[in-house]
Amino acid sequence: MPILEAKSISKSFHVPVEMEILKDISFQLEKGEFVSIMGKSGCGKSTLLYILSTMDSEYSGELLINDQLITGQKPLVLSQIRNEKIGFVFQFHYLLSEFSVLENVMLPAKKLGKKSREEIKHDAITKLKLLDMEDQATKLTYRLSGGQKQRVAIARALINNPLIIMGDEPTGNLDSKNAETVFNIFKELSEKEKLSLLVVTHDEDFAKKTNRIIQMEDGKIIS
Repeated sequence: MPILEAKSISKSFHVPVEMEILKDISFQLEKGEFVSIMGKSGCGKSTLLYILSTMDSEYSGELLINDQLITGQKPLVLSQIRNEKIGFVFQFHYLLSEFSVLENVMLPAKKLGKKSREEIKHDAITKLKLLDMEDQATKLTYRLSGGQKQRVAIARALINNPLIIMGDEPTGNLDSKNAETVFNIFKELSEKEKLSLLVVTHDEDFAKKTNRIIQMEDGKIIS
């Protein structure tokens, strides 16, 4: 059973003119699979990711996560699914600079509200250990390097033990050494933790090392 399934997903913008952005997108993401999405700017990659991540619900077709139909669910349900089942890593880390590393990592779990503060703190330290960042736990995030910030963002994405990690250009702001570190972290998560990863990237070296590449052009999957 696939972790994520897109069935004939299409999307149009109606203003200022009628424009079809995504055309009949269908594919599956298996458990533990590490997949990259590539294509030129404007081909619909990020729009697709927003739909798959449940942040955009204005589309036709069907989206299933872990065999649960996501399409047509109410915003509150979508928010819950997003928080529980999907972890996000963006090009910009979106960490809160006035908070410590540990507090940043704890935030999504506090929002989910399923565990006590002590349990969440324990989980957050475990995730930071996984990323070799536990020694930075009490630091304010503005004092970290770019590569360290992205590792904290990955720890934060993992805090609720999601089924899928989705990335939008997660190495776009990093030098090649840090980009390789992030790739290796993702690969390990897919192989050891059996996490599914779906990453939009322009980085060919990154994409070539993933399990497969979904190539997009003009709102369609071409390979």
